[in-house]
Amino acid sequence: MRDVLGTLEGWWSEGRSAALATVVGTFRSAPRQPGASMLVGPAGEAVGSVSGGCVEGAVYELGSDVLRGEDPTLQRYGVSDDDAFAVGLTCGGILDVFVEQVDRETYPQLGEIAAAVREHRPVATATIVSGPGVGRRLVVWPDKVEGSLGSARLDDAVRDDTRGLLAAGRTTLVTYGTDGERRGEGLGVFVESFAPPPRLIVFGAIDFAAAVARMGTFLGMRVTVCDARPVFATSSRFPEAHEVVVEWPHRYLAAEAEARRIDSRTALAVLTHDPKFDVPLLEVALRLPEIGYIGAMGSRRTHHDRLERLREAGVTDEELGRMSSPIGLDLGARTPEETAVSIAAEMIAHQWGGDGTPLSDRQGPIHGDSNVEPGIQAAELATGQA
Repeated sequence: MRDVLGTLEGWWSEGRSAALATVVGTFRSAPRQPGASMLVGPAGEAVGSVSGGCVEGAVYELGSDVLRGEDPTLQRYGVSDDDAFAVGLTCGGILDVFVEQVDRETYPQLGEIAAAVREHRPVATATIVSGPGVGRRLVVWPDKVEGSLGSARLDDAVRDDTRGLLAAGRTTLVTYGTDGERRGEGLGVFVESFAPPPRLIVFGAIDFAAAVARMGTFLGMRVTVCDARPVFATSSRFPEAHEVVVEWPHRYLAAEAEARRIDSRTALAVLTHDPKFDVPLLEVALRLPEIGYIGAMGSRRTHHDRLERLREAGVTDEELGRMSSPIGLDLGARTPEETAVSIAAEMIAHQWGGDGTPLSDRQGPIHGDSNVEPGIQAAELATGQA
């Protein structure tokens, strides 16, 4: 819903109704991920996308029906070899789309949710999309809950699981028993996490840093550029960064970690390739309990020298294994912009488990988890097996 939230909130604040269609589950090579949304507006407007064009017409009709008073509905869209031109996904994927009416009566918390998203405060919604009570919703913040799914036991189970998903920034479909049983079935609850954007901290105010900051912003990350040299670390040199910090990199990172602003969704790009900056910084970075990605720029010679200095400082080989150095995938990059693409590609591959192989060389589905059914068991979520 994040991609259409501004438009939806505008209609909601005016007291008008809209239909909200949300991807809640995907199979195989589906073009959009859970959480992608499309609106059918009060005057028949179509905003957003759930499939990149494959099934938008059919979803629009469902949204129009919901606006005319039909109940919320969960619809599956796919394609078979025998019926490739019917309503479905020509890529061979399958989408589960939930369509509901949104107005002040059906979604009283929308304004507060939109405010939290704007202010980068974490919030999540848990909506029943299949089983008894379709359309009921629980809105979960780290410190409070609003709404109900129908029973106290179900609310308690979903609240706890949703907070875990929110902390990880995950959006997914979770299955329960009708009274919150974590090994039960019969109830599909779609949890949509509106976690703050993941962070990218770029260390080293060099030309490459400007391109990396621009790429991070393009990817939807909150970008910080940090350097100890005030003459180089200026907002005018890095206009697309969200903040520019003048501080010794290792001190800044240690302070951010102490303030609990570093987590498993944080990426660090160390571009200083100067031992007096990057060795103390990497000592801190490689020992963080949680981090998403650590990449360090430099030649092979710089890399080997850096490893020796870090080992002399007491960094273990296991800790060194957390670092990608030299940074980036081998794209043959030459310019700062091309290098930024190389770094971004490695960050994405690290996040999703890709290996950088050309898709034309792969066999089978192009998505590594393409055969996994949506909807994890709540017990697996609670035990960390999901």
